[in-house]
Amino acid sequence: MNMLGAIQIVLFLIVLTVLVKPVGNYMAKVYRGERTLLSSVLGPVERGIYRLCGIDGQAESSWQRYTVAVLLFNFIGFAVVYVMQLWQDVLPLNPQGFAGVESKSAFNTAVSFASNTNWQGYGGESTMSYFTQMLGLTVQNFVSAASGMAVLIALIRGFARRQATEIGNFYVDMTRSTLYVLLPLSLLLAVVLVSQGVVQNFSAYKAVDLVQPVVVQTEQVTQQTIPLGPAASQIAIKQLGTNGGGFFNVNSAHPFENPTPLSNFLQVLSILLIPAALCYTFGRMVNDTRQGWAVFAAMMVIFFPLTFGVFGAEQSGNPRLEMSLVDQAGGNMEGKEVRFGIANSALWAAATTAASNGSVNSMHDSYTPLGGLVPLWLMQLGEVVFGGAGSGLYGMLMFAIVAVFIAGLMVGRTPEYLGKKIEAYEVKMASLVLLLPCVVVLVGTAIASAIPVGTSSIANPGAHGFSEILYAFASAGNNNGSAFGGLSANTPFYNIALGVAMWVSRYWLMIPVLAIAGSLAAKRSVAVTAGTLPTHTPLFIAMLVGVVLMVGALTFLPSLALGPIVEHLQMMGKG
Repeated sequence: MNMLGAIQIVLFLIVLTVLVKPVGNYMAKVYRGERTLLSSVLGPVERGIYRLCGIDGQAESSWQRYTVAVLLFNFIGFAVVYVMQLWQDVLPLNPQGFAGVESKSAFNTAVSFASNTNWQGYGGESTMSYFTQMLGLTVQNFVSAASGMAVLIALIRGFARRQATEIGNFYVDMTRSTLYVLLPLSLLLAVVLVSQGVVQNFSAYKAVDLVQPVVVQTEQVTQQTIPLGPAASQIAIKQLGTNGGGFFNVNSAHPFENPTPLSNFLQVLSILLIPAALCYTFGRMVNDTRQGWAVFAAMMVIFFPLTFGVFGAEQSGNPRLEMSLVDQAGGNMEGKEVRFGIANSALWAAATTAASNGSVNSMHDSYTPLGGLVPLWLMQLGEVVFGGAGSGLYGMLMFAIVAVFIAGLMVGRTPEYLGKKIEAYEVKMASLVLLLPCVVVLVGTAIASAIPVGTSSIANPGAHGFSEILYAFASAGNNNGSAFGGLSANTPFYNIALGVAMWVSRYWLMIPVLAIAGSLAAKRSVAVTAGTLPTHTPLFIAMLVGVVLMVGALTFLPSLALGPIVEHLQMMGKG
């Protein structure tokens, strides 16, 4: 393993850990309504938004009304983006004259961006106008992330409150998430990205002469079209909001999206920043920061070795190429940008699939079988190792509920978590959250693998082709958005099937999470006794990690054996 690459990864994780407390503390103040450095500037804006929209900023709601607000707001966002794509040929800011998007592709994209998945079955620079990119997709990047953060805050209130019937106000939580957290960070990151060479303009595409003409299918090509547009603003929020949708087709491998090592470092840091910092926010809001650090530690215990797993697999390269005496430049560089190298490509691959982000700075389809298995399995764990903005942590808290339930069974007493008894209702709802994405992924993969319209999109036969289908449904079924690019997914079947998977895995999970929030908020607190399981100790961290890994392994090991594992054995000459 390359030592310099390992040092880069370790330093990145140190920087991330250092930022967890200050950013998490700031967000806790925001959601508690306390004064922050930005309150004097943004406070009047926040109050103006409430007056304009007719929102009572002091009113709160039950979990049922909170759920209706979440679903209604997100459905309206989906509808707006869907119509905007269909009519983009008559809308402004379309200097390339792009036609309206085909209806099934528009449905897939609208669901994708509304659900914080950002799966893309299209090429951004050849399909979407600046108007659609900026006012459709970028706006959804903000509000979809803010929706997940709002649901998390409602769940945290459920743990923190005692005998309450309300869990907050969705519109207030979403507004504060957008105004005080996502917008300032995105503005700062966008300015830095522009300084590094990321494009931000409204110019039409430019045709430039090639320094050296090339011949393509007997025809000499002397010019290249350079795509432009308001990219930096979308890229900043796509990373900070764990969205991931690229302005350009090759996403963060494009030099206009991610031109330098500094822009690469800042973007991958942005992917994990808010999900990691929310762990500390959680601890602050339940008045026990040890709980937040325990959850963060559990995430790191899983993320750290898996990141080095993909790094080691890619650094080892392909033995078939070594036997052919082909120089691999110190590892498997296929599908990777030379300006980033193997270490930063592997780190990004692990971070983007751990954090429900989905952006890529290299082609995951070109990874070695085991190198590709790690990002695939990180998604299959339920996107709880950091996960999406808000959604990752509330997913991990569902695992924590199951972990304390198992511990209660082992010692023969009613399980408790953060002073609340965990009873049958909470366990049933948590089980729905954990198992529903598994059903979506496995059923979707099985159907697509068994019918011609599913298999006809595979670019590679055999085990790798199966991995491409499995990866697609794992990505859609866990709201990630990355892909094994060898699968041609912009077809009627995949547009509809993956759109349904994204819809179910986002909104059908929010409902039981909010139901748990309401149930916990209505309960009394339980006094700590000698028999209470401490949930901030290394023992509980190990139990939580074990539950996450066990569910992921037992559910997906058979499918992984049919895909990347058998492909690895074939590569090693054993199959």
